Amino acid sequence: MSSGKINVSVENIFPLIKKFLYSDHEIFLRELISNATDATLKLKHLTSIGEATVEYGDPMIEVKIDAEGKKLHIIDQGLGMTADEVKKYINQIAFSGAEEFLEKYKDTAKDSGVIGHFGLGFYSAFMVANKVEIITKSYKEEPAAHWTCDGSPEFTLETADKTDRGTEIILHIADDSTEFLEESRIRELLVKYNKFMPIPIKFGTRKEALPKPENAGEDYETEYKEIDNIINNPNPAWTKQPSDLTDEDYKSFYRELYPMQFDEPLFNIHLNVDYPFNLTGILYFPKLSNDLQIQKDKIQLYQNQVFVTDNVEGIVPEFLTMLKGVIDSPDIPLNVSRSYLQADGNVKKISNYITRKVSDKLKSLFNENREDFEQKWNDIKIVLEYGMLSEPKFYEKAGDFALYPTTEGKYYTLAELKETLAPTQTDKDGNLIVLYASNQEMQHSYIEAAKEKGYEVLILDSPIVSHLIQKLEADNEKLTFARVDADHVENLIKKEEEQISRLSEDEKTKLKDYLETIVPKEKYSVQLEAMDSKSAPFIITQPEFMRRMKEMSQTGGGGMFGMGNLPEMYNLIVNTNSDLAGSILNVENETEKSALVKQALDLAKLSQGLLKGEELTAFVKRSFETLK
Repeated sequence: MSSGKINVSVENIFPLIKKFLYSDHEIFLRELISNATDATLKLKHLTSIGEATVEYGDPMIEVKIDAEGKKLHIIDQGLGMTADEVKKYINQIAFSGAEEFLEKYKDTAKDSGVIGHFGLGFYSAFMVANKVEIITKSYKEEPAAHWTCDGSPEFTLETADKTDRGTEIILHIADDSTEFLEESRIRELLVKYNKFMPIPIKFGTRKEALPKPENAGEDYETEYKEIDNIINNPNPAWTKQPSDLTDEDYKSFYRELYPMQFDEPLFNIHLNVDYPFNLTGILYFPKLSNDLQIQKDKIQLYQNQVFVTDNVEGIVPEFLTMLKGVIDSPDIPLNVSRSYLQADGNVKKISNYITRKVSDKLKSLFNENREDFEQKWNDIKIVLEYGMLSEPKFYEKAGDFALYPTTEGKYYTLAELKETLAPTQTDKDGNLIVLYASNQEMQHSYIEAAKEKGYEVLILDSPIVSHLIQKLEADNEKLTFARVDADHVENLIKKEEEQISRLSEDEKTKLKDYLETIVPKEKYSVQLEAMDSKSAPFIITQPEFMRRMKEMSQTGGGGMFGMGNLPEMYNLIVNTNSDLAGSILNVENETEKSALVKQALDLAKLSQGLLKGEELTAFVKRSFETLK
């Protein structure tokens, strides 16, 4: 037996490890299992190239709890170490790594998260244990070694009688960490971090029913056998070739990733690249609602099948963080802060690759089965519209598959839209006016008025639609979007012919002056228009520019400063060719006259969904009284 002192110049390195090494103590189990996996995969490599002349077999990693003895065991059947290797890797290299790490990151170490990169993974054990033992037998013909350390720089190293290859690490769990002796806590961590690790991980046993014998009688009782409880799936779908997977395989993997998710994904994108970086993964488009709800099941990031984080900002373009699935890349630097991550060149390339791959997949889905793509459009549009606003590269490609649905259930690309609408919806100045509604129910009367003119109306109802149409207008000459309730339809698409007004200039002035004494000025601007006599006498519209700017400032950016807080302003358009305009002018009785205006204003408000509360109650009561 030998004992010694770990060669460190910083005497208090253990307390520092315990305090700063990771912000999250639970990481120790992931680090130790990662080490066990590495040791097993290295052995696989050495046997495959003939450097290790031992049988690789079917190795597994086992995690065992000894609650009474307050111990946690992690056992592998990998390479193992000789006594000299223990001295070298455990006592020297890891500690020089620890000192280098603490020197370099002493100010930020608390937040560094993952630092297995520094060869320090093993020492994370001291965050939860007051003594750690390693019993290890190398694949080489040398005796087993037993190393013990109690969290001070002193250690002991002696020979051990272990005869089977591999390493057992025994953690003597500290009093402040007894949660790691609970079966449910260890299972939770294994499922969180190690669910897809490439070597089977055994945690206890479970019972499995034996098949019922053919000649079993009615009183046959099911027999069970005890089998290893393997906690992980070592060959998850993303590690396989897309050609080897069926639609059902992708769906069942989605259920494996998100057991609490009941909706089926709409479609998936399999990522597989090995140059200029390594990246595999599967992204799923889930059904998405319009309210941009916070994702609860996020994309999971793995490094060589070890779970790292589900905070993938910077790696995945922001608009795709609404998707679900897995990305696995050994090339993402995981040992440093987010700001470093976002500045890293590789990460930017990965983000661009994912954007390109997603747009290519959407284009092929659109080309292969347009009808199916149209049916899914409402479930995916919010992601794509957000992508068009936030990623220039995606915006360029989206012209091939971004759709604009109409109230009649047709779907156009922008190019098709321009071609279809140009003959009817070009105004006298050569501008193509695209009419849209944000709510088919609320804006029904305006949609109908547009349809009567032979115009098509789009349904654009995303919360970010104002930003999107602003961008489309900026990038397409002589293209203007107008919501159907922004003005009366003849003003929205101005043609050459002017309607002649029945009323003289004097009558118009008299009518306007009278209306302005009754209609509240702070909310409505009265405008007289000569329109078709069949058009509605009173129409309330909300000017496109003001409304759009207000919406944009409410959904972040793009609007004019402070516009989101402006009061709602509307235009009251009075049709001077309607019978009602004549009646208001001609009625002598003041009470009757003001009642006519109030009733007409209330009806116009009703068609815009603006008649509410006390006003609505009074209107209904008044309307019933006229029925007597």
